[in-house]
Amino acid sequence: MARYAMAIDLEACVGCAACAVACVTENQVPPGVTRLWIREIETGRFPHPAVEFRPEQCYHCENPPCVPVCPTGATYRREDGLVLVDAKKCIACGACVVACPYDARFLHPDGYVDKCTFCAHRLAEGRVPACVETCPTGARVFGDLEEKEGPLQAALKGARRVDLRKPHLGTEPRIFYLNAPLATGLGGDEA
Repeated sequence: MARYAMAIDLEACVGCAACAVACVTENQVPPGVTRLWIREIETGRFPHPAVEFRPEQCYHCENPPCVPVCPTGATYRREDGLVLVDAKKCIACGACVVACPYDARFLHPDGYVDKCTFCAHRLAEGRVPACVETCPTGARVFGDLEEKEGPLQAALKGARRVDLRKPHLGTEPRIFYLNAPLATGLGGDEA
């Protein structure tokens, strides 16, 4: 069984937000909410300022804290690692929104909780998520962690450094940040 994950090379990301636009278009995300956003982290001081662009979204955790708090079972984790929400079962109580340490969930205007799905509908067709397909610099790589010779494993092995966001929480997120130039806030409790 596949174990899906994504790697994002932060050296290659230019903060263009093409991934976010592709996500909105592909998934018909309504105005005012987002499944994917770009965080800009500024460090350094004049005359040597620096910025890191970090795309963020649902991390499809191996140990997702959003799943056990859902009273209806609407939030669940598939065997392939995708953490999804069944909109028909969701009562919009918001327990999963509060439980997510990455602020990656939101209340959809139609009355259910929504989030990134890694474009599960595209995966079912043998395609990659829209954000991966659209990235003009190739910063995003999607694949199966079990595929030892696949593009995801190659990206992980070829990186100078691999980071997870907030690893101390034990959620085991399935988005890996590669080659973080600053690595600011990846492991901490930043806002």
